[in-house]
Amino acid sequence: MSKPYEGGCLCGAIRFSATGPAENPHSCSCEMCRRHSGAPSTVWVEFPASRVAWTGPGGTPALYRSSDISSRAFCPTCGSSLGAVDNAPVVAFLVGAFDRPGAKAFAPTSHSFRTGCPGWWKGALGG
Repeated sequence: MSKPYEGGCLCGAIRFSATGPAENPHSCSCEMCRRHSGAPSTVWVEFPASRVAWTGPGGTPALYRSSDISSRAFCPTCGSSLGAVDNAPVVAFLVGAFDRPGAKAFAPTSHSFRTGCPGWWKGALGG
């Protein structure tokens, strides 16, 4: 079994361990992702829910049902955005929530909703 990727929220109440391989690394600039994160773009990586364990003292994250297919996950204590729990069942984590966000497996291979990026951010993204 591969080494787990670990991460959590700002206060440490919500921690997780996701056993790889990391799937569908991508960035997104849709309105929902921008509002969820407070950033012009997000970077996501997915794991089947069966390979995710919530390991922190806070247990599972709080969820906000954001669409018919997904709920946004966040820490109820510090408010940190962690990702999304999809119906698939897939857990999509925001890469910034990982302890080691620079893992090669997290490098985005696509970018959704580029038109949602502010002009100044498109330049920073190389196009």
